[in-house]
Amino acid sequence: MIITAITLQAHDNNRVNVFVDGVYQFSLDVFQLTELGLKVGYECDATKLASLKQEGEFSKVYGRALEYCMMRPHSKKEVLDYLYRKTKPSKTRDGSLKPGISPFLANRVFDRLVEKKYLDDEKFAAYWVENRSIVKGISQRKLVLELKLKGVDETIIKQALYDVSRDDSVEIKKIIVKKRRHYPDERKLIAYLARQGFNYDDIKQSLAETDNSIASRDL
Repeated sequence: MIITAITLQAHDNNRVNVFVDGVYQFSLDVFQLTELGLKVGYECDATKLASLKQEGEFSKVYGRALEYCMMRPHSKKEVLDYLYRKTKPSKTRDGSLKPGISPFLANRVFDRLVEKKYLDDEKFAAYWVENRSIVKGISQRKLVLELKLKGVDETIIKQALYDVSRDDSVEIKKIIVKKRRHYPDERKLIAYLARQGFNYDDIKQSLAETDNSIASRDL
């Protein structure tokens, strides 16, 4: 069998279509052409063709996983879950089932992402703590729970919290300022704050301090 044509894909100039004996067989990332030494006239047997197809599938899944990682930092568990979903069959537009990728391929993609340092739970935890605190007030208890659910090790979580200057009393007041007008019934506001992971005593104290601060400004 001989590679008879290699053409750029119309919808993705970073990938090429490879034709063997005049028939399309697989696609590759353009950088793989040099790595694999492929060109028109390259001869291969059935075993080699199967191997090249696997490389093409790997590059396709790796590229999509990389895009997923670039949307925002992700924990290793989040990416493993994403790749695991890819191993399941999916429906096509015509209603038929498309087979998922192999677990071996999913693990290979994950290992490459770790190797290239696109996955780092320490950096992810630091990002998550900072981002959640900036976007909205949140308790340390809830931050810990969120990170645990995302598979981050407890030692890494403790270090991420230690490295930032945050205090639950400040976070509670941040939420009170944002949400008070939406909760004219104080009991509902207290319930909301409790759902964010703050304890009752801290909530009551922060509400009183916020009320006193507002009253002082109005005098």
